[in-house]
Amino acid sequence: MTYRLSDESDDPKNEHPILANGIGRFRERLKEAMKGAGARGFARDCGLSEGAIRSYLSGETYPTLDRLTQIANASGVDAVWLAFGAMDTDVQDSSEDRYAYIPLYDARISQGHGAWLEGARILTMLAFTRHSLRRKGLEPSQLAAVRVDGDSNEPVLSDGDTVMVDLSRNTLQGEAFYVIRLDDLLYAKRLQRQIDGGVDIISSNPAYATIKVRPDQMDSFHVVGRIVWAGGWMI
Repeated sequence: MTYRLSDESDDPKNEHPILANGIGRFRERLKEAMKGAGARGFARDCGLSEGAIRSYLSGETYPTLDRLTQIANASGVDAVWLAFGAMDTDVQDSSEDRYAYIPLYDARISQGHGAWLEGARILTMLAFTRHSLRRKGLEPSQLAAVRVDGDSNEPVLSDGDTVMVDLSRNTLQGEAFYVIRLDDLLYAKRLQRQIDGGVDIISSNPAYATIKVRPDQMDSFHVVGRIVWAGGWMI
């Protein structure tokens, strides 16, 4: 199967035999590379037309190699990954080198644990490509996975979902989801720092009230790590 890569003409020489399983999800990788930027501004950064970027995003056409390089350079991503979804090193490395294995503990967030994972056992190991972790700036040795209890974060996190926690990010660095320990209980919550030095602990489910930790209560509050990945069943 061949894909016609976009160009200014319909000359048959512009057709390139690229396997469907290599480029089929290009538009998803392009959206990731754009990091939320609009098509017009991103096109300007790449030196391309807005129409070309929108065509790539819709899946109607695919960029030629020179345009692919322009997009990769503008977005700071690897051109091989952008085109095919894998880097050469990922293809050449052995399975042992390609994957990092993150422990999934039997501790459930919202259950009482005096210390992070105290007495918890490893249920299994979750496999992630080292390339995907590197791209997110994550160190495998600093990662752990646990499951979520309850519906306080519906619809973002559901009961039984698995979350991966970066234990190296154990200070509040902007509004995000964190695993925290409050009064010796573990919670997965969105945190928001207040101007007076306190912290708001926010549930995604509006049925649950925001918990406010005052500055003089911070001794009972501890950030375990930032949640960097979540997964769960859709049925």
